Amino acid sequence: MDEKLLAERVYSPTANKRMSMDELLRSFSRHGADRITDLHLKIGEPPIFRVDGGLKKTNGRGLDDETIRALLAGLLEEEEWRVLDEQRSLNNSHLIHGLRFRINVYHDRQGLAAAIRALDMVMPTLDQIGFPNGVWEDIINLRQGLVLLTGATGSGKSTTIAALLSEIAKRRACHIITLEDPIEYQLENAKAIISQRAIGRDVPDFERGVRDCLREDPDVIFVGEMSDPEAASWAMTAAETGHLVFSSLHTRDVAGVVTRLIDMFPPGRSEEVANQLSLALRYVILQKLLPRSDRPGRLVAMEILHNTFATANLLRQNRPEQIYTLLQTQIRDVTAQRCCTLERSLAQFVRAGQITREEAEMAANQPVALADELNRDG
Repeated sequence: MDEKLLAERVYSPTANKRMSMDELLRSFSRHGADRITDLHLKIGEPPIFRVDGGLKKTNGRGLDDETIRALLAGLLEEEEWRVLDEQRSLNNSHLIHGLRFRINVYHDRQGLAAAIRALDMVMPTLDQIGFPNGVWEDIINLRQGLVLLTGATGSGKSTTIAALLSEIAKRRACHIITLEDPIEYQLENAKAIISQRAIGRDVPDFERGVRDCLREDPDVIFVGEMSDPEAASWAMTAAETGHLVFSSLHTRDVAGVVTRLIDMFPPGRSEEVANQLSLALRYVILQKLLPRSDRPGRLVAMEILHNTFATANLLRQNRPEQIYTLLQTQIRDVTAQRCCTLERSLAQFVRAGQITREEAEMAANQPVALADELNRDG
């Protein structure tokens, strides 16, 4: 990172004003990374911020390729420009103004573009994240098994995992190894020892990272994303062999995780993978971030699947279509159950006046189930 280049005013939004990348990034710290989460640079458009989940264009001229390159000059090193030219995209991260910025530079039809995400260095606590029940206590007390976070990009999956890992580090002496692309939160050792490794810098890929870390005496492993069958296979194997493994996927509901994982592998392995998943899996948590109606900011709605005996039976038989019905019946806030449908979580927020009914209806995967939840307690 070159602070001098960051401060150069290379963008002219109007004829009488010039701005630097440093000034654009300061918008995050002024308003808070919980509200302004992303900055997009795209040819033909002015800088665009994501505020409370929605995109808002700044007032100014559209960017061109030369200006985007000049704005990014302080964030990319010479070798990274070479990688960008060869591979057409690049990930890195920097600590600036007390925030960690996760940067993806890529090419689209018009040319160079960038998406820059801000992460508050002070991660929220588990209470602040807002689980609908006490499932987080059960998760941090696990000694082995697979815990998956799912949801759309930007739904806070990495933040939730980081908060869970941080709480584990505070409570017990263990070795935590993370494999991230890139590293988002700097975790404090506390009682644990923590080895954070960046894909592309410390290890070539997730598959190699998981395979290697099994020889490094880990107790807890965080695999940033199950991006391919090799990484998924090693992660499930690690969970079966006495390690607690966290990872993430992108699906619209918890049942979709089962389908997504099984579909990663050749059809001939479906039965084997389904059986392995039934043994390794402990919890799946879906997250959706929603704009609050009672005050500025967003909150997290969750769907939670606990791999009980009944759930494991459905997983072995590869019958994910029946999982939602099971979620509806195991909702007691006790260790043996603690499942929750997304619609139940949304209904709780509507009744508390924290989100509008319209917002809940747009976020729901099962509109009829949401109406039932609202009518049951309404």
